[in-house]
Amino acid sequence: MQDLLCMNNDFPPRAHCLVRWYGLREFVVLAPAANSDAVLSESKCNLLLSSVSIALGNTGCQVPLFAQIHHKWRRMYVGECQGPGVRTDFEMVHLRKVPNQYTHLSGLLDIFKSKIGCPLTPLPAVSIAIRLTYVLQDWQQYFWPQQPPDIDALVGGEVGGLEFGKLPFGACEDPISELHLATTWPHLTEGIIVDNDVYSDLDPLQAPHWSVRVRKADNPQCLLGDFVTEFFKVCRRKESTDEILGRSTFEEEGREIADITHALSKLTEPAPVPIHKLSVSNMVHTAKKKIKKHRGVEESPLNNDVLNTILLFLFPDAASEKPLDGTSSMDNNPLSESEEYNLYNQFKSAPSDSLTYKLALCLCMINFYHGGLKGVAHLWQEFVLEMRFRWENDFLIPGLASGPPDLRCCLLHQKLQMLNCCIERKKARDEKRKTSISDNVTNTYPGDAGRPGDQLGPDNLKDMDKEKGEVGKSWDSWSDSEEEFFECLSDTEEFKGNGQESGKKGGLKEMANLKPEGRLNQHGKLTLLHNGEPLYIPVTQEPAPMTEDLLEEQSEVLAKLGTSAEGAHLRARMQSACLLSDMESFKAANPGCCLEDFVRWYSPRDYIEEEVIDEKGNTVLKGELSARMKIPSNMWVEAWETAKPVPARRQRRLFDDTREAEKVLHYLAMQKPADLARHLLPCVIHAAVLKVKEEESLENISSVKKIIKQIISHSSKVLHFPNPEDKKLEEIIHQITNVEALIARARSLKAKFGTEKCEQEEEKEDLERFVSCLLEQPEVLVVGAGRGHAGRIIHKLFVNAQRAAAMAPPEEELKRMGSAEERRQNSVSDFPPPAGRELILRTTVPRPAPYSRALPQRMYSVLTKEDFRLAGAFSSDTSFF
Repeated sequence: MQDLLCMNNDFPPRAHCLVRWYGLREFVVLAPAANSDAVLSESKCNLLLSSVSIALGNTGCQVPLFAQIHHKWRRMYVGECQGPGVRTDFEMVHLRKVPNQYTHLSGLLDIFKSKIGCPLTPLPAVSIAIRLTYVLQDWQQYFWPQQPPDIDALVGGEVGGLEFGKLPFGACEDPISELHLATTWPHLTEGIIVDNDVYSDLDPLQAPHWSVRVRKADNPQCLLGDFVTEFFKVCRRKESTDEILGRSTFEEEGREIADITHALSKLTEPAPVPIHKLSVSNMVHTAKKKIKKHRGVEESPLNNDVLNTILLFLFPDAASEKPLDGTSSMDNNPLSESEEYNLYNQFKSAPSDSLTYKLALCLCMINFYHGGLKGVAHLWQEFVLEMRFRWENDFLIPGLASGPPDLRCCLLHQKLQMLNCCIERKKARDEKRKTSISDNVTNTYPGDAGRPGDQLGPDNLKDMDKEKGEVGKSWDSWSDSEEEFFECLSDTEEFKGNGQESGKKGGLKEMANLKPEGRLNQHGKLTLLHNGEPLYIPVTQEPAPMTEDLLEEQSEVLAKLGTSAEGAHLRARMQSACLLSDMESFKAANPGCCLEDFVRWYSPRDYIEEEVIDEKGNTVLKGELSARMKIPSNMWVEAWETAKPVPARRQRRLFDDTREAEKVLHYLAMQKPADLARHLLPCVIHAAVLKVKEEESLENISSVKKIIKQIISHSSKVLHFPNPEDKKLEEIIHQITNVEALIARARSLKAKFGTEKCEQEEEKEDLERFVSCLLEQPEVLVVGAGRGHAGRIIHKLFVNAQRAAAMAPPEEELKRMGSAEERRQNSVSDFPPPAGRELILRTTVPRPAPYSRALPQRMYSVLTKEDFRLAGAFSSDTSFF
């Protein structure tokens, strides 16, 4: 009963309808379980109501109990509440057509008074709360600022100001559809105000309270969301590139491959590798020729201009006369330490300035604007041909960090890095072949400075370098012109020439007679233990770089060897290929060395030195191998015994770049567009998150910041698994779209309220606060009502909409008009008729008899275009009547 009289809960912004109608804070509702069931007959309603009444009487429960009757959509309830000696009945009327006499306050007061039926003659005054709601749908002077992208402009590399590598952003329609202004008179007394069918005192501008809510467009179409969703759809396609583009474009014409002898003679001819000038036209020609062979020119999914623009964007080095070094510009990137840059670690995508990332964005754009799936297949095919062209002509791939594949990135990025490693090695070999035809370079290194390996970049730094006390290694050529054949020889032949006599466990003396080969530079102060010669660091082979699928394959093979002694031995042999190669290089560089010498350089922690006092009483250093090196049948000892003194350049290659490059190229050529989309989706999501962050930073919306953090943590969990579920990926894309819509709403409101045009700083801050509240709260109070800054803007919005609707001249022109008569003719009311009228009437009177207790009576009425509802709560005294 206190709730019925309390005014604090009169027009709640978001609540159950019964709270709005009766002002209650707690109640129980009985409703039919199935949606289709409804309590329609009057006798059933009465039966329910009497059951409710008996239940309340028996239990002494003082919480109001309601039963839902009629169809669900009508939201009709009857109810009762019992207390000691009091009962309140909750009744309701719901009509489609409003009787004329009840559209105003005076008619509703008549109903209320007759319903109370109070026996007192001067009735206690009725307290009234009124709310009128006005709806603004027509934002006259504010067209929606987002322009749809102009697809024709793309030939120049831009879509309505959108370049390749940039994502579009924003909603295509206004994400705010309506503004609802509620003008409230919270506390009026009957007799103070006149409101009947002839005249009304209720002027919205005079209302003491204004509050505003905005109605958001349902799922507005958002560019970024559509972009990512369309790309995600590619993941579900089954077709291969060949099926999409017609007969295999990678095949040459039949006659070219018909004659196998021709192929063999081609292999044996000593033809120099032609290095063409790298240009866009060269890059494109191969695929274009093949496409033309199998189809008409017009059928090509991507036109030349678009294709050239994209290829230039992906391979900027193609524009210059001489190819760039291929090392990416990542080293001087100021972002490299920042959180944005490191998102790729969390998403398992690729750095935002890498080729893979750019490729993902280009494919995304082509899929959306240029021929969809066919365009994607065409660009991918061009990309694969370009990769082969670069491998065959020793051109490094731009936009990739040098070094072994980065396992924190997506597999496709690792594959491209792997191909770059192969090109780097092949290039270095070919350069060595040119430079060292006559002179043997191996022993001429004066030291670290000016080594041919220095310009090869961090790829040549080895994990163990720090331990070995060396800055970097140049891996010497395995194909010095006259010794090129060593690459392909089997073990037995390989060592007949060099060092065969020292292979028969033949001690250090024979080894010491060998000529040292493959020295890089002298190691600090270390000398060989047996003959005191200075210890030289050998030129060693680089360990083979690996992508994650190769590592997985290798670990499966190793796991299958089992736990038997034989399996364990075989596993150890496989894992120590790199160790053996380094031992052979060390023996070749240091004739007369022993295992202890090697360990001192390779793994200093396994050589323990301690001070002892000899017979003469002098303190000397005595060193020995660590305990793990002394274990019987130790792998290191076995490897040392089998190692022959062979310099790195004559060893079998640890990393066969030719085979690995062909494997990568085959892998790329086999990818279907769907596989490609799956590989690159993390990059696209990464790009979308960066775009959203960038756009949010311009608006500075705290709730959006929070959501972006959630998206990042959610995505990093989902994308770290090899094959994320489609449903989870859809969730991420949906979250990104929601944030985009939120930012678009913020922009729309800022444009409508003109926050940028404010000259006074204080007003601007108030308006910005008001706009951000509108985004986050269901209803916002307008400070100062119609006289406040926001209130004046809202008033103006309504005035302009009214004038436009009545085809009247805008306010500014009215002021310029001559006579007052003219003005009156052209004047239009500032506000439209209210879309909703809500009234609450309250009083405290004794019922049913004059001597009963004075109890609260309340009636709520709401009137909209096609809906009229009265909800009354009438209390009566059950002790004295």
